[in-house]
Amino acid sequence: MLDKLMQISLKNRLIVLLAALAIFITGVIITIQLPVDVFPDLTAPTVTILTEAHGFAPEEVEMLVTFPIETAVNGASGVRRVRSTSIQGLSTIWVEFEWGTDIFKARQIVNEKIQGLQNAIPAGVDQPILAPVTSIMGEIMLVGLTSDSTTAMDLRTIADYTLRRRILAVPGVSQVLVYGGETKQYQVQIDPWHLKNYDLSLNQILLAVARTNVNAAGGIFVQSGKEYLIRGLGRIENLAELEKTVVSMREGVPLLLGEVAKVKIAAATKLGEASINNQRGIMLIISKQPDANTMELTERIETILTKSKTTLPLDITVHTDIFKQSDFITLAIDNVVAALRDGALLVIIILMLFLANIRTVIISITAIPLSLIVTMLVLKGFDLTVNTMTLGGLAIAIGVLVDDAIIYVENVHRRLRQNTIKPAAEQRSFFDVVHDASSEIRTPIVMATFIIIVVFLPLFFLSGVEGRMLRPLGLAYVVSIFASLLVAVTVTPALSSYLLRNTGQRDEREPWIVRHLKKLYRPSLEWALQQSRLIF
Repeated sequence: MLDKLMQISLKNRLIVLLAALAIFITGVIITIQLPVDVFPDLTAPTVTILTEAHGFAPEEVEMLVTFPIETAVNGASGVRRVRSTSIQGLSTIWVEFEWGTDIFKARQIVNEKIQGLQNAIPAGVDQPILAPVTSIMGEIMLVGLTSDSTTAMDLRTIADYTLRRRILAVPGVSQVLVYGGETKQYQVQIDPWHLKNYDLSLNQILLAVARTNVNAAGGIFVQSGKEYLIRGLGRIENLAELEKTVVSMREGVPLLLGEVAKVKIAAATKLGEASINNQRGIMLIISKQPDANTMELTERIETILTKSKTTLPLDITVHTDIFKQSDFITLAIDNVVAALRDGALLVIIILMLFLANIRTVIISITAIPLSLIVTMLVLKGFDLTVNTMTLGGLAIAIGVLVDDAIIYVENVHRRLRQNTIKPAAEQRSFFDVVHDASSEIRTPIVMATFIIIVVFLPLFFLSGVEGRMLRPLGLAYVVSIFASLLVAVTVTPALSSYLLRNTGQRDEREPWIVRHLKKLYRPSLEWALQQSRLIF
């Protein structure tokens, strides 16, 4: 089949070269658009369950909240592992599914399991919720806020209600966690002596505050064929209105909340702190959705932050350089691209030294970009990202990609040179020489290529994290090697028929370095043949 492919390529060389050029241009365009990441996604499909249990100690959270939920989800189909952590007032459970499970199907399974837990969880515990879809590689950016004059409470309020909401509106953002500062609260600080003097209970205060901050519906009023909505506006808008909340009636006189307690704006109890460059501030941790392009998403977030700076107080500084996964990606990709570039240059230098013919070097080097572009098209077909592992596979393969082309070109060049030095009557036609030279090395090329591919096949049978990490490397390597074989039997013969037609008229001798290496090698070869028994 490969012999026939070579013959077709020689007969239709112009079509083959135009097709190769079209594939190259298309591949370059698609490669530019491919998503770039640090590593392949190493997280098994995981659903995170969060349950708030206000006032519960860690032991109670573990026994009364975490254990019932774990028991319910353990039996779900496709679950491979369940992990949990219980802290004061919060239960976090990670349900890991088998590799390849659709994450949205997994979330549906978990959601159905926790729906039946209403009677198994104590009163006062919030309904379990599912955290947004993300992964261990999903934390793409840390943004800090610092200020010299804005209070910690105002800074946290800006982070919670301005920046966080704007960032969440960016397509591809999964969640934004805010740490540090002081969370603003309307606090009712009750004096126990006042409760005793007025013969009030704490529950009466709690019930009065809860009831006062509501809007009430009053039905509709119909007049002249029109319907008017009736409602009572009871939402609290400031501290003064909250202080006027009626707690109870004493002999027809209302007892107000401000008479038995202090009503003020204060900070909630701190559970953590954030520091930026040794200065207290606010930290926003931004995570992406699994399929989002990290580089593009980071650029969109930075654009939103740049626009937001104009609306913030002048003394607030937005720090976007604390951590960006895109910086690491850029650095890692640049390092691998440098390795690819240096490898290609070394290959060109070696080819120039050993072939000493610019035309043969051009033909051989063509295999490198074409093979790499074909690999990128295959990655696009498998919906894979470009990362350090796939580029690492290409970097490893860079020296092997030209093997098939070099073997082909060198043999064709040598046979054409030998044909030229023959008498005119014995010389064969150009296409006959090229065809015979191609047939001579067809089998060795195929066998060598498939041996290399077979050596890398065990990578595809690795399981777990190792498989997720190394399979893209093996795929990139194997595809690029196989692509180089196709290039060697199609594009290389077509280019040779154009560029090597005049071989022998300019240079009928082997390159200088090859001749001198043969002189050095010949004595050792002759001695080895004479002393074959000793060597065995």
